[in-house]
Amino acid sequence: MPDTTPAAPELLSPAGTLKHLRYALAYGADAVYAGQPRYSLRVRNNSFKNEAALAEGIAEARARGKPFYLASNVSPHNDKVRSYLRDLAPIIELRPDALIMSDPGLIMMVRERWPEQPIHLSVQANAVNYATVEFWRRQGIQRVILSRELALEEIREIREKVPAMELEVFVHGALCMAYSGRCLLSGYMNHRDANQGACTNACRWDYKPVAARADDSGDLIPVRENPSLLVAEPNDPGRAIALHEDEHGTYIMNSRDLRAVQHVQALADMGVHSLKIEGRTKSVYYAARTAQVYRRALNDAAAGRPFDMALMDDLEALSHRGYTEGFFRRHPPQAYQHYEAGTAKLGSQQLVAEVIDADDHWLTLAVKNRFELGDEVLLISPGGNRRWRLDALENRQGEAIRVAPGDGHVVRVPRPDGPDDAALGFAMLARCLPH
Repeated sequence: MPDTTPAAPELLSPAGTLKHLRYALAYGADAVYAGQPRYSLRVRNNSFKNEAALAEGIAEARARGKPFYLASNVSPHNDKVRSYLRDLAPIIELRPDALIMSDPGLIMMVRERWPEQPIHLSVQANAVNYATVEFWRRQGIQRVILSRELALEEIREIREKVPAMELEVFVHGALCMAYSGRCLLSGYMNHRDANQGACTNACRWDYKPVAARADDSGDLIPVRENPSLLVAEPNDPGRAIALHEDEHGTYIMNSRDLRAVQHVQALADMGVHSLKIEGRTKSVYYAARTAQVYRRALNDAAAGRPFDMALMDDLEALSHRGYTEGFFRRHPPQAYQHYEAGTAKLGSQQLVAEVIDADDHWLTLAVKNRFELGDEVLLISPGGNRRWRLDALENRQGEAIRVAPGDGHVVRVPRPDGPDDAALGFAMLARCLPH
């Protein structure tokens, strides 16, 4: 009988820069994605700004035998429709493994001009049911990136109803308060349209409540004492915005970050093709650590090992805005409840250095943040992690020092047992913060 066991899902990591790409792949990502200049939803923070940069990124991924997907998922107005095929033509020549697209008009144009180019349907298209997925299958789409608003059972049903379609699911990263990113808040408040790639993340700013009352015309005006509220915008202190809240929550508000490492096994078992990490604007440290943790979860799932709750702690230690498992389950089991509320490990690690050289006894580090003798540190590498208390520190001349002051300095620390020279090429040092 043929083997009907689902293939292990692809681990897909963000590549906001060439360095992100290299570290994500080194730490276990199976594929990476980046944005097309002018036509993705991360235009403001995209280091792949031209054809030459993209060519280098695609070539590096291909040399490692890894797919490189290109986000081309803008919601275009007429001016971008007119220029789209012209700007895409030289990029098609680079042969990205797939274009990630959301606009039906642009998809139609690409299908007519380059019928052999694989296309993945972006999460921006909000595919939330099996009929929609079947529709896109009939249009020649290779993969659908499902909307973040789906429960596990809904994903399972889509997989069963449309078995010929590849499915991709977001498992980690920032969440939008709008329907999978279709948000007008940034455009309304700051005249930078999120759907054109210029989101200012206005939902995540630190707003301050201002008491208000309604005047004769119904407008809210600031007052000293009143139950109605306005929020003051930090970038424009003289301006206040009405804050409306109902039983579902406050709408100008920061969502927690998604973390679904505990669902890797379930998603793998149901045959999801790709598990995606959000974060093209996050740090290299974030790209490496998330790839490392989700790689371990995938390896454990493939080997039939039970889920390791320590992976939750590893992700908890990264800087984040609090975690949620989103819409996957309405009520997490008791074992996960304290993680939903956050744990004492929240943000308990800080990147302090990158390894730039090594010999048999010492690691040479490019310092990123201050650390000192006596700190508990964690050496992170593709070959494994090692934690110890720092008992020696030297400057680049070999002189003993007590403090690595910060960015721009080069220091040396003793080399711990474990990672080989190849793994140390992508190694980083984190300081374990007290909590």
